[in-house]
Amino acid sequence: MNSPNELKEITKFLLEYANRLMGSGVHTSRVVRNTRRIGQSLNVDVKMSVFPRTIVISVRDNITEEVYNEVSVIPSFPISFELNAELSALSWDAFDNHLSLSTLWEKYNQIISRPKMDPFCTMFLVGFANASFCALFGGDWTSRSIVFSATLIGFYLKQVMQKKHLNHYIVFVVSAFIASLVASSALTLETTAEIAIATSVLYLVPGVPLLNGVIDIVEGHSLTGCARLIQALLLVLCIAVGLSGTLILVKNGLL
Repeated sequence: MNSPNELKEITKFLLEYANRLMGSGVHTSRVVRNTRRIGQSLNVDVKMSVFPRTIVISVRDNITEEVYNEVSVIPSFPISFELNAELSALSWDAFDNHLSLSTLWEKYNQIISRPKMDPFCTMFLVGFANASFCALFGGDWTSRSIVFSATLIGFYLKQVMQKKHLNHYIVFVVSAFIASLVASSALTLETTAEIAIATSVLYLVPGVPLLNGVIDIVEGHSLTGCARLIQALLLVLCIAVGLSGTLILVKNGLL
């Protein structure tokens, strides 16, 4: 049996946990399953309503049947598959071992406070990945080098703008324009310039929101899924706008 104050603290933790998962790019049904699993380990019944920007959570004590409700705005966090896997493992750890709320908070804080990958390391890995896309589509070594350089510049600019909290649609337009503009330098060389320009912006493609949107719709969370797909499509449109800006500038070189 949980006292009213304990029920409030449980709700606070579950809401924090669900917000972290939703903001880090986890599909809705997984967030609901993990949160309810932790609730079961704490002897409470959890009901959730997940909307595109908010979460409504209702926690009911299984013995006293007292209910506590709370609403929270979903924050945005960097997408991290490692973090998501560890938080999911925490839900199973709580379910299997019936961890106390204080232990859950301790383990949760340990997970979210672990050092993140160095931004420059991430930038170089993204550069290599984008150069690999160029190779996959038939680009030669010169084009791959140019795409690698263009990705580094575009991704670094994207990181800087995100730190300044600029609108993410503007971030995508500018990043796509700069990366493709740098890649257009391939037009001055005897190389596969068209492939270099086309693949220079692929690092911006919002794969996670697109995938999560489809999963949410298939699993019945249509409102959240449609919102995610619309957001992803708007980002794709921003990429197209940035790339179009470069094509307008260098159209003579492509003819």
